[in-house]
Amino acid sequence: MAEEVRQEMLAHMKRTVEVLKTSLGKIQTGRANPAMVEDVVVDYYGAPTPLKQLATLVAPDPDLLVVQPYDKTQMAAVEKAILAAGLGLNPANDGKVIRIKIPKLSEERREELARVIKARGEEGKVALRNVRREANEKLERMKDDGKISEDDYRRGREKNDESIQEHSKQVDELIEGKNKQLRTI
Repeated sequence: MAEEVRQEMLAHMKRTVEVLKTSLGKIQTGRANPAMVEDVVVDYYGAPTPLKQLATLVAPDPDLLVVQPYDKTQMAAVEKAILAAGLGLNPANDGKVIRIKIPKLSEERREELARVIKARGEEGKVALRNVRREANEKLERMKDDGKISEDDYRRGREKNDESIQEHSKQVDELIEGKNKQLRTI
């Protein structure tokens, strides 16, 4: 039973790290990345739809994104949605594709993004600690109900602590990698 709690906790921690990785991928570091705009919501015939479902997104150059809508009649709606997303991007529509030039980051913007990256990393660590706390509470309830022994309870808590250290290290590596990417461009 204690192992089931641990497996559930590990799966939840893994999802938390994946969500953080996705979130960090959307932060603009001066290099073109389709993930920056894939979740921009476009008003597609009255239905809010993510851009990744309406267009092909590619980054042919480090400073250029190309958006090619499947439905050419929606070029204006896609362009409007990218402008309204507040990403600081200016799309250029040539009738066939939308080109988005990725501006170079100023030092001030880099510092601001570094703070955002650090804050998201901290949020990820808090989420991991909450998952561990919930797993520990389940173990404690199981011990109190007599479903597991005191030794199993202690071993389970120790394994949970080891797991959070591993996952926190992954979060630190993600944050460090993103900060390095931000500084090297």
